[in-house]
Amino acid sequence: MATGASDEPDPAAAVPGQRALALLDKALDVQSPLVRKNIARARQRNPQATPAQVIRNLERMYVSALAGTGAAVGGTAAAPGVGTGVALALSAGEALSSLELSTLFALSLAEVHGVPLDEVERRRTIVMGILLGSKGSETITKVAQRTGQHWGRQIVAKVPVETLRQVNSILGKNFVTKYGTKQGIIVLGRVAPFGIGAVIGGGANAALATLAIRAGRRAFGPPPASWPWPTYSTPPASEDLYD
Repeated sequence: MATGASDEPDPAAAVPGQRALALLDKALDVQSPLVRKNIARARQRNPQATPAQVIRNLERMYVSALAGTGAAVGGTAAAPGVGTGVALALSAGEALSSLELSTLFALSLAEVHGVPLDEVERRRTIVMGILLGSKGSETITKVAQRTGQHWGRQIVAKVPVETLRQVNSILGKNFVTKYGTKQGIIVLGRVAPFGIGAVIGGGANAALATLAIRAGRRAFGPPPASWPWPTYSTPPASEDLYD
């Protein structure tokens, strides 16, 4: 997957809590145009796949890509001759890659469910809401003053953008706190010696992916029975977004 991460990661990103929102905006900018190509790749082996089948493929692709990214960085960081400073820089770059993978996954789910992605505030709500899990859904329903299940369809797709700005203002504070804490622990774990970092990196990323998948299912509910737009009657040519 083309993540747009720099070849020379910024060591300051090793403290993701200080840059979480900036990283999120960068991830949204890079990944938003790739959503339909990502869905096309999930349909590559079966052009007639239903939305439910495609969502399962998206989930598998996401877990595999995120776990692989964490393990690769953890293994490299543990290699002989790699200092702690270099290891932290590698993990900093991987933090952006992981956020971009999560952004692409969340927005792809929204697209399959027919949720409009035309406004950046809607995209921010979707990504932060899913990555924050139950805390995100509680904040969204409370600030938007809407009740009911599946906030991704019932709230993000329907409330005015101005309301979503208010939602995102609060989600952003929670996102900085949670993202900084979790990623900080994972980054430090990846620099552990003797290859332990690879296990920590891959396992932690896989666990985060699993939580995001559960949150996505709660956010959008059951998959639609058919594709929401004629665009998906014939999938476009895909490209491998996860290499």
